[in-house]
Amino acid sequence: MDKKPWWKIAGSFLLDFTEIYLPALTFCLLFIAFMIQVFYRYFLVPLTWPLEFTLLMFIWTTLFGACYAHRRNEHVRFTMIYDSASPKYKWRMRVVGNLLLLSSFTIAFWPTYRWIQFMSFKKTNVLKIPMNYAYSPFIVFMVIMIGRFIYDLYVDIIRYRKGEF
Repeated sequence: MDKKPWWKIAGSFLLDFTEIYLPALTFCLLFIAFMIQVFYRYFLVPLTWPLEFTLLMFIWTTLFGACYAHRRNEHVRFTMIYDSASPKYKWRMRVVGNLLLLSSFTIAFWPTYRWIQFMSFKKTNVLKIPMNYAYSPFIVFMVIMIGRFIYDLYVDIIRYRKGEF
């Protein structure tokens, strides 16, 4: 049996943690806070922190879950034109689409990073969490998606060289 290099194992674990386990954990925390909020609202006195916490956990769950959806190719798509095209044109559409997305994410990366770092002066209203921590998953999302677009382009180029559109 061929042994994988340590960096592939570490990278695979890091991606799995970020795309599978972290969204599952944040969703569980979101659900628990939501249930606490409902209980306190109807039986005791309304709390303010669960709303803010569930919003933050929703952001984290959505962004990291989107990375996993892209990995499994399960995003919602409208593919009437794509499905009716020949394999050659499908390949071209994939390459052009991935190049457009890659260039958009790459161009937006530095300004987004700077803006999130700039937001460190502001804190959330109730929990007093710095906003750069609250929105930092978007940077991780962008890095993972840029990597995925590069990988998708690489796979399409390999298929083109082999003659498999």
